Amino acid sequence: MVPLKRRKVNCSVTSDSSGDRTRKFPGVVIFLLERKMGASRRAFLTRLGRGKGFNIEYSLSRSITHIVSENNSGEEVRTWLDLQTGGQGREGGEGRTARPGSVHLLDIVWYTESMHAGIPVVILDRHRLQEREKPGLELAVVSVPSYACQRHTPLLHHNTILTDALSILAENAELSENEGRGVAFRRAAALLKSLPQEVRGAEQLRGLPCLGEHSLRVIKEVLEDGVSHEVETTMHSEQFKAMKALTGIFGVGAKTADRWFREGIHNPSNLQRSGHTLNRAQRIGLKYYDELNLPVTKPEAVAIGQIVERAVHAVLPGAEITLIGGFRRGKQTGHDVDFLITHPDEGREEGLMPKVVSWLEAQGFLLYQKTTGNSYLESKEGPARPASNMDRFERCFSIFRLSTDNEGREIQTGDGPQTYSPTLTNTDPHTHSDTHPHSKTDSHPLPQTLVVVGDHAQKVSRVLGHSQCSGPRSWRAVRVDLVVSPYSQFAFALLGWTGSKLFERELRRWAVHEKAMTLSSHALYDRKRMQYLRASSEEEIFAHLGLEYIPPCDRNA
Repeated sequence: MVPLKRRKVNCSVTSDSSGDRTRKFPGVVIFLLERKMGASRRAFLTRLGRGKGFNIEYSLSRSITHIVSENNSGEEVRTWLDLQTGGQGREGGEGRTARPGSVHLLDIVWYTESMHAGIPVVILDRHRLQEREKPGLELAVVSVPSYACQRHTPLLHHNTILTDALSILAENAELSENEGRGVAFRRAAALLKSLPQEVRGAEQLRGLPCLGEHSLRVIKEVLEDGVSHEVETTMHSEQFKAMKALTGIFGVGAKTADRWFREGIHNPSNLQRSGHTLNRAQRIGLKYYDELNLPVTKPEAVAIGQIVERAVHAVLPGAEITLIGGFRRGKQTGHDVDFLITHPDEGREEGLMPKVVSWLEAQGFLLYQKTTGNSYLESKEGPARPASNMDRFERCFSIFRLSTDNEGREIQTGDGPQTYSPTLTNTDPHTHSDTHPHSKTDSHPLPQTLVVVGDHAQKVSRVLGHSQCSGPRSWRAVRVDLVVSPYSQFAFALLGWTGSKLFERELRRWAVHEKAMTLSSHALYDRKRMQYLRASSEEEIFAHLGLEYIPPCDRNA
């Protein structure tokens, strides 16, 4: 307890630039509860209140008249007070830090309204902390399967704050090449995403799978304090920020980024000045760094798909093109765009990729491309090769040119003006093709003007205006991956390339440990019967594995 004499002296201090306590509102002494609010936000709100003449105490004492909290119920605050006061925090308690019966338990809304008004506003019912039932063990008695491939995991879920914290730690582990730790955090996050309701207390998670001690400790800290100290420390560490920046360069992996970091290179600007010899992919990645780290929207992905479809049909009529990856799972933005290509007539897809790439280069759509051939041979595969996330299809990793001209609202096609989404054009006079000039002949006429509308277009324009390329331009760089699959392997390729990465990992783990099978993006092999199991759809693959079919929109583990 602060001695009475000192309290009287302190109370006589008036507000100054340092934000000391004042007598402007002598009947109001406020305590901001840090629980779930976080230390940095509490400090900011304290400075704000003191600057407006409010008496904000940093320590709990008997002089407190108003306790303000954020995202807490009245019962939660009273429980917290009991812990602080040794059970004497209830009304009428006489302990050293006990609060009087007249204390107001208020939501942050009252505080923000008071700050806006410049005086303590009248306390209404909506300002008082609401009582809610203490979370029980409802989730603990729900049967939650251990494998992510057994659960429906939607894109939008109830526990974003918790999963975001775990995802930061998973990403940090992956950048440190600690795969096991990263997978553990990913599995914990995937479980939380699949739960049917918000987790409000750690006791709700008792008995659930996939939650290790480390993950539970982080979850409990976030639930109680609003933030995790470990997550905050990770996010602000120089190494984490540098590794994220460097691996954001196209063509740069964790090993290379770690080596550069140890050499004192922490960002693309450092790398550019370092004089390091870069390969072609890294050079193009550094040149278009800002653009390649902008999100790609679903309309842009669909528009790129229209160009890919024209290119494919120009060299192989009847081929089928499918948008895969996160966009197939329902995402509206992504870091790249993936397409799976096949043809109903088995064998006709062989050698397709070089022809498609040549068409795209001739039209000036490609800034970079690297093509690999199909090295998969079923007769030599089988159980000898472990299930892997990597496949050996014919593929092209490329960087496309996406128009960002946002001054109009229409494009012109062969059928006249129409409303249109962002797309690619071949109107830019500066080609970046390494080997092919623009072609003036095209049996599939392309749009001649284009517009990107909305905030995304403005953001792209701002980035491009400060690009490392000379002068502003009307296009940006976008990562695009093309994959060609034989028709007999299409269902497996579609499943493997839809993701998420953890969902696919869990499918392969289920196949090995529960079914004695080997699953890849090419095939499913039954090791007991020593034979391949054919499938013409994803549903058939799930049936072979003895699993309920999970649609793409619920594979966001």
